[in-house]
Amino acid sequence: MNSSLDLSSKLAASMSPKDKATPFDHALKEWAIAIQALLDGETILLMRKGGIREERGRFEVQHRRVWLYPTYEHQKSNWLKQPYAAKVEPVESGWHPATVPIEGWADITHIFSITEAIALEKLQPFHIWTETFATERFKWKPRSPLYLLLLRTYRLQKSVIIPYRDTYKGCRSWIELEREVDPGSTTPVLSDEKYQHQIDQITSAIS
Repeated sequence: MNSSLDLSSKLAASMSPKDKATPFDHALKEWAIAIQALLDGETILLMRKGGIREERGRFEVQHRRVWLYPTYEHQKSNWLKQPYAAKVEPVESGWHPATVPIEGWADITHIFSITEAIALEKLQPFHIWTETFATERFKWKPRSPLYLLLLRTYRLQKSVIIPYRDTYKGCRSWIELEREVDPGSTTPVLSDEKYQHQIDQITSAIS
């Protein structure tokens, strides 16, 4: 059975475009190509089963407001739909940039757990991954549900460049940046109406 862990929370949707977030230091690690899709308003959906280094061996949402931290090492073009696949450049195992561009942040407004494959099939139009990859992610750790995160994304007026630190490495979802970053006054990538429309479509697909 599929369930909503937080259907009523609409942190970002309730914010005015002129609202200013206070500085914070927690970040969500995700493929760089997925973060770009969020920043371009092409998706609001991320999928999680949890990284190898997740606490207690399972996925948990530690923060609702997060910086979007791009990763490159595990991106695979054959796991992405076009045109996203064509934009990925392979890197060597263990590679990381000397500096990391932070281009936006997000409020995680909804969290769903998916336990039925049919719901995953209905979500195919709403994310950037191939059906094969989505299915493999769903089957990994079969006793654990697949979590869906819906993110209201905000793009910075100017990217913040931070130095890479060894504490950021590893297969984990959450990291703490070495200092708080001030997002300043930002505007959401999608309007309230467009974001709510995406929410309605996704919740209808898995209900």
